Amino acid sequence: MGSMIAPRKLVAVLSADVAGYTTLMEAAEEDTHSRLMQILSEFVEPKIADHRGRIVKNTGDGFLATFDSAKAAVDCAVEIQKSVARTSATVSSPPILFRMGINLTEVIVEANDIFGDGVNLAARLQASAEPGGILLTAAVAEHVRTEKQLSLTDLGELKLKNMNRLVRAFGIAAAGRVQSPVAKLTALPDDRPSLIVLPFQLEPNSAEDAWFAEGIIEGIIHILSGIENLFVISRGTSLAYAGMAVDPRAVGRQLGVRYALSGVVQRAKGRLRVFTELSDASTGRLVRSDRRDGMLGDMFEMQDRIASEVVTAIAPAVRGRELARAMRKPPDSLTAYDLLLRALDLLYRLQPETFDRARGFLQQAMADDPGYGPAYSHAATWHMFRIGQGWSTNSAVDAEEARRCAAAALERDPNDPVALAIHGQMLSFTQRDYATALNFLDRAIAASPSCHMAWTLSSTTAGWIADGKRAVEHATRAMQLSPLDPFAFFTEHMLSQGHYINGDYQQAIAWGQRAVAHNSMLTSNLRTLAAALVAYGDLDAAREIARRILALDPNFSLMTFAARSPMSAKVLESHVPRLRAAGLPD
Repeated sequence: MGSMIAPRKLVAVLSADVAGYTTLMEAAEEDTHSRLMQILSEFVEPKIADHRGRIVKNTGDGFLATFDSAKAAVDCAVEIQKSVARTSATVSSPPILFRMGINLTEVIVEANDIFGDGVNLAARLQASAEPGGILLTAAVAEHVRTEKQLSLTDLGELKLKNMNRLVRAFGIAAAGRVQSPVAKLTALPDDRPSLIVLPFQLEPNSAEDAWFAEGIIEGIIHILSGIENLFVISRGTSLAYAGMAVDPRAVGRQLGVRYALSGVVQRAKGRLRVFTELSDASTGRLVRSDRRDGMLGDMFEMQDRIASEVVTAIAPAVRGRELARAMRKPPDSLTAYDLLLRALDLLYRLQPETFDRARGFLQQAMADDPGYGPAYSHAATWHMFRIGQGWSTNSAVDAEEARRCAAAALERDPNDPVALAIHGQMLSFTQRDYATALNFLDRAIAASPSCHMAWTLSSTTAGWIADGKRAVEHATRAMQLSPLDPFAFFTEHMLSQGHYINGDYQQAIAWGQRAVAHNSMLTSNLRTLAAALVAYGDLDAAREIARRILALDPNFSLMTFAARSPMSAKVLESHVPRLRAAGLPD
């Protein structure tokens, strides 16, 4: 007798968890547990019942619920968030705030649980929401966009953790917050050809060797990024399309680029075959296709040739010596390059369980070929990412290691753009030597005009010295170069900082909120957001952000912050009083 087929049903799935739950429990386990139980019994359960929803399960730090309609799920979520925010404002303890994600999807219904890809999507959305905020899929937003009491913010297509496809998301601001305008980004410059190099596919398809095909584009992007007459999307955004069947026209519409380069790699018994196609992304027309055969040792020559052919096709005015300048010296050892590609694969996944292995591969690459500069510059990147993700056990040590690795990379290649940019950043961050830092950052941009990290870090220092115009312009260019980068939240923070310095507090709030939606743990962004809200006149929202800062950093004090901040005295003069007005202690 065959097994029963589980019933399926179209429902709105609401996934919620407590932001910073582990930190709250470590600080005050019994108090946190007691307050959460009270919130669940007094607000969550009654509100879900009022909207005819069903709690599928409690997850310890949150809950999963279903509703018969998208409107009921959204109305319930908004009411819960408002109630929880009001309650949190009345207690001195760090606030308990939910992050929520809602999706309209067909699920498999069991007696005590629900299953399906749409359930996982709701959970991934929830993980990307800000504390007190709600993220919706496009399907849910379509059902509630006409509701006058709701103001939705279109966040575009997000790259969610452990999901291959991009997801269109809409945000409902955290309870009590002013709804600022949508963060605005200018169009790509139209005075130069724009291009994305999509991840190459590997045949036969092998998950274990996917890093090799994706890694081949690293060298091609490096060369193309060094040419001033091109606008080249960064590797971080290119990898957002890994494992996806991509229509160049769709990529063109999404990113605003004119051309897309795709390819297929075949590797067997020491031999290599690479097929490439260059397409006009505005029409889908094939501009050129090529096939190259050789040994594995010919890979670097292939990368150079592919880049050269792309330039000839889309920017024939580029001179040969400029193209030659952009090409870097290949490693003496294929093993070192192989180790570098393995490291880059793990580095850009940004998964805690594999991140340390990336550093191990880089160390092996340095040992195998001590003269190979990229291994050192990417090691500097690893330490920067470790600080930015909040994984560092000692940020001062990681900052010094980033500086040391960048300096070592520059000894081997004085024009390495990543090493130049990180070296400049460390001079600002650790020594406040802004003039020398800007010199290195300008050199990084000159060496690689499409290096998004150079533009982002240049914006950082510009903001610290109160050059708001440059800060906004350079962060804007970085966002255009890599809107889907795993670290896009940091560039969004720099846009927020730049607009804040410029006095455009509405745009500062908008970009700060967008950065929070992608990473709610970045305290430097929360500080800028709190100060911008004070300057804008929304003290209630600013105080809510200040409470989150203190929940993440209970020992924060303005005196220590001012002493350690890389911001110049000119910026701190107005910044510190605004943070004090938000409720942060001296």
